[in-house]
Amino acid sequence: MCAYTKELVAWICLMSIARADAKTTFGQPSSFLPSRHRSTELCTNTSTKQSIASTCLSIRGGSDYDSDFDDDSDFSDFDDDLFGLDDTGDLEDDFSEQNTLSLAFEAFQKSPPVTKLFLASSFFCSLTGYLQNRNDFPSYFLLDWKATFSKFQFWRPITAFLNFGPLGLGWLMTAHFVWTYMSTLERLNHNQPYEFWYMIFFGCTTMVMGYTFLKIPPRFLGHNLSTFLVYVWSRYHEGLEVNMFEMFNTRAEMLPWFFLAQTFLLEGEFPTLDLLGIVFGHVYHYLRSVGGIGRCPKFVKNWYEHGEDGLAVAIRGEYKKISSDFEMQ
Repeated sequence: MCAYTKELVAWICLMSIARADAKTTFGQPSSFLPSRHRSTELCTNTSTKQSIASTCLSIRGGSDYDSDFDDDSDFSDFDDDLFGLDDTGDLEDDFSEQNTLSLAFEAFQKSPPVTKLFLASSFFCSLTGYLQNRNDFPSYFLLDWKATFSKFQFWRPITAFLNFGPLGLGWLMTAHFVWTYMSTLERLNHNQPYEFWYMIFFGCTTMVMGYTFLKIPPRFLGHNLSTFLVYVWSRYHEGLEVNMFEMFNTRAEMLPWFFLAQTFLLEGEFPTLDLLGIVFGHVYHYLRSVGGIGRCPKFVKNWYEHGEDGLAVAIRGEYKKISSDFEMQ
């Protein structure tokens, strides 16, 4: 517990400095920075978004570990041609082609189906607001119970979760944050994707009910969903060490609380929405842990595993591609 206290103190100091810098750099209050702009790196992340720059520096002798060996070491006997690194010009050309945009597109293409659909829908809804509503999320996609029932706009409770804020840098950072944890959770359930679907359904339903009961404006449901995902992810990876800003490590189960503290320090107000996400995530984890109360209904499971319609076959095919990544070669 003492180690966690030291980490929390370090985190608070860091966020205090960041809050002051945000005011002087942007010339705006700290609330200008959305609460989901996270830049943590998971220790176990092996996806295609891994930095090629650091890999190239290591290959070309830029690594700090090079100092452990002198020029007369036995490693000098290796022929560079064995690794195809004798022509540094070709390496630089390859690196220039693998730019950030192409890497991001490739990572998105390899995303699980629900994560891909969710982020693509959020982008197109936000783009619609950018083109038609001065970069404000379209009001007909936000949660409004009166319009939902009187005008039969039943999509509103679903599309309300697609709001990540105005289209721009803030949207990209929030989308990356959601993509990181949502895609990881979906991949972990690649053999039973219906459990992932039920998790999303449970989280969205409880949040909508909670917002309505507490009379909180349902404009930030997309941000709240990300906190729910982080909490569930942290319980999946209890005990795993996570690197924070390349400064210090903490355990995965502490991650949601660090983000809660970050929101408090950057926005200067009590992080009610973050706390709701944590509460709903804990309820889901508890129900899932006790006798399968939080498990997906059997009819959904049977439809996925035995359904012969075109949709069920197509979905099984998508998850089969993901399952192949986990097979032993």
